[in-house]
Amino acid sequence: MNSRERILGRVRRALADVTPDERPYEEAVGRRYLREHGRRPVERTVELLAENLADYRAIVHRCDAGELPHLVSRLLDERGAREVLVPPGLPPQWLPAAGPERIHERAAHTPHRLDRVDSVVTGCALAIAETGTIVLDGSPDQGRRRASLIPDHHICVVRVPGQVVSSVPQALERLDPTRPSTWISGPSATSDIELDRVEGVHGPRTLEVVLLS
Repeated sequence: MNSRERILGRVRRALADVTPDERPYEEAVGRRYLREHGRRPVERTVELLAENLADYRAIVHRCDAGELPHLVSRLLDERGAREVLVPPGLPPQWLPAAGPERIHERAAHTPHRLDRVDSVVTGCALAIAETGTIVLDGSPDQGRRRASLIPDHHICVVRVPGQVVSSVPQALERLDPTRPSTWISGPSATSDIELDRVEGVHGPRTLEVVLLS
């Protein structure tokens, strides 16, 4: 008898007195708590999102639609951006009338070309309050995945409260599983065995999230 057979034998003996459950897995293993525990007032959900975004070192801003282009202009100016990458479906009213040169994102762009762009402005698919996570799904206001991974400065606009959910299970219920998704929790960061943190390795070094009301 080999090790595999011994382990399986122990499992069988441990389960000998367990009555088989013929119900579907979804019914046999309750998951409702994963959805219900995240139900909270809208205002508190948005506040929790802002807290967890900041905890992940994202920079959080709040504004309404009329203030948004002025805020974006200020953030780009503070960054010293000369070029800003713009997804094809980004609402034009989100951007200032004047400012950095707009580079309209398209398939022909090479990674080297995108690396020369200073900033990118995108929308998002969803934001998850409990994890401080922004989800992109490649929709027209977000562009291709590389658009948010190569430029060093990412300004992401989240419409609140419509795009904010409490928990990951709630997010999965709303996302289209056929679309590629990018889940962002703060700026790109990694660390070595000595826990020395390095930012900007796998994506933007600076993530600024605008909560648009």
